[in-house]
Amino acid sequence: MKIAIYSRKSKFTGKGDSIENQIEMCKDYAFKHFDSTDEDIIIYEDEGFSGGNINRPKFLKMMEDAKNKKFDVLICYRLDRVSRDVADFSTTIEELNNYNIAFVSIKEQFDTSTPMGRAMMYIASVFSQLERETIAERIKDNMLQLATTGRWLGGIPPIGFESERVTYLDAEYKERSLVVLNPIKEEMKFIEFIYDKYLELGSIHQVRKYLMQNDYRTKNDKYYSSRVVSDILRNPAYVQANKNVVEYLESKGISVAGKDRINTKKAILIYNKTNNKSIKNDYNEWIAAIAKHDGVISADKWLTVQNQLDKNSKEIPRTGTSEVALLSGIIKCAECKSAMNVMYGRKRKDGTAPHYYTCNLKTISTKDKCNNKNVNGTDIEYTVINKILELAKNKNMLLKELEGQKKNDNTDSDVSLLIDLKNKKYKLLEEINNLVSEVSKSAIASKYILPQIEEKDKEVSDLEKKISELENKADKINKKTQNFDLVINNIINFAELVDTLDNKQKKYFIQTIVENVYWDGKKELVGIKIFTRDTEVSKFHSTSSGSCN
Repeated sequence: MKIAIYSRKSKFTGKGDSIENQIEMCKDYAFKHFDSTDEDIIIYEDEGFSGGNINRPKFLKMMEDAKNKKFDVLICYRLDRVSRDVADFSTTIEELNNYNIAFVSIKEQFDTSTPMGRAMMYIASVFSQLERETIAERIKDNMLQLATTGRWLGGIPPIGFESERVTYLDAEYKERSLVVLNPIKEEMKFIEFIYDKYLELGSIHQVRKYLMQNDYRTKNDKYYSSRVVSDILRNPAYVQANKNVVEYLESKGISVAGKDRINTKKAILIYNKTNNKSIKNDYNEWIAAIAKHDGVISADKWLTVQNQLDKNSKEIPRTGTSEVALLSGIIKCAECKSAMNVMYGRKRKDGTAPHYYTCNLKTISTKDKCNNKNVNGTDIEYTVINKILELAKNKNMLLKELEGQKKNDNTDSDVSLLIDLKNKKYKLLEEINNLVSEVSKSAIASKYILPQIEEKDKEVSDLEKKISELENKADKINKKTQNFDLVINNIINFAELVDTLDNKQKKYFIQTIVENVYWDGKKELVGIKIFTRDTEVSKFHSTSSGSCN
């Protein structure tokens, strides 16, 4: 069993145990509890570094070795030798746990190879979680503070608005600036038209259909999608807010700031709708605030629209969830690239009904924008299944493709470069450490040494950026290879089990193997895009009877 010992001591503190004493005590523990010898022990020492962060050369080297499974247990004298920062400490413990490496702290009797030690680790995690939640709460408080000003915090303005930076004097008569939204008069007429048309037609689908049939297009010359129409109808940036609007937002769990400034003219802006990865947050994380601009949709009309939208959302089934239609969610129209939806024919005597796939754009535009033929669901699914079975017969070819993929993605040169960059980084950190030591000895020399430290620190930052890029590249390649491997396994397993699978299981396998299916009704061709492979075209053969117009 390989044992790692980590020791740290700041040179700027006179107290505490020396590096040598820490190491000796850790060695004694290893000899007694793990039956180790000197040959089994790897020592990592950082002297002159604070525990405030983990940016220390030997610590970073140790974590790299942990990732590469060079030791099984990490021993340190005290918990704060790893880090004084709770979040950093907890992250380190979690990382070691992921590598199946036990952690021992002698002074606190913290040993993750024992039940009590693991319990202590979970307690540390609780503190880390508390810190994260405190930070999140602080961010939300800051967001609420900004929201009370009604300013626009950036991004693409909603349809009908343009952003403008304005200046103002604060309470201390200092000039400040903020960005506000200004309505564009002509575009606001279109917004009012959308609300009226929705109340007339009763659904987003019908509004979108109307816009398409009458050739309404976005600034990018595209047809309005259901998502864009929905965003317009849901956005309180257009409403003349009142108490009822605020109550509606609060009923959804949305926090509303500046309620004391509500009048019947000003609109409402929503903040914190998405996280930093553009993923939509829950309503209870949203923040609404009274805006600087006037709304154009009356509160009564806006609320009537919201109630209708809420009612419709409960009635509309989610797309791609049919268990009968194996290709729902992945089949597309080859002519216009729109999704193809499932439609059902008349019920048979046995209670079942034939299903077809039809182009979404064709349906909405009533064949005006696309006229691709419908396709019998059973027939096209049969074509796709046969293609998968055909691939499975040539198992050797698939394995050869996998090996070829691995060779193409060979990153030996990148690995060498990564090691070289990390070594340079560790060397620079040691040089910075030595320069810091010199600064502590002479205040006069500091004005000459500090610029050197800053220069080397910049070099470290540049290296860290390059290291991060290479590591991200390697991760993507590994995931790509793993996905290829998974697809091949699923192809082989599907072929072996296909006769015993129910529709739900077949759909699962097909949708982990096939990325997209394209239907060309004119040429009667089926394009099948298997994950990691190019699209292959198969001739379609109809085995069923029934309308496919």
